[in-house]
Amino acid sequence: MKLSRDQVLHIAELAKLDLSEEEISLFTEQLSDILAYFEHLNTLDTSDLPPTAQAIYQRNVMRSDQVIASLAVDEALANAPQRKGQQFKVNPILD
Repeated sequence: MKLSRDQVLHIAELAKLDLSEEEISLFTEQLSDILAYFEHLNTLDTSDLPPTAQAIYQRNVMRSDQVIASLAVDEALANAPQRKGQQFKVNPILD
């Protein structure tokens, strides 16, 4: 599938990109090549392949939970500018 210049400009607008003329022609060619490759993939027979969620097997690499001591409240809030007990006040961010 060959993309048109207008389609590339539309994609660039959606991505909020300001492209030069050289980049427009480069991306037109590159994106068209990518779409042509996907069209080629659509022609492959995958009827004998089982549906999978992932292409490769992945094992769980998470460590087991361990209870460890944490910072004391006074140590954790030592640098808080406006502290009141176990709480501290921060300036609002309203933009």
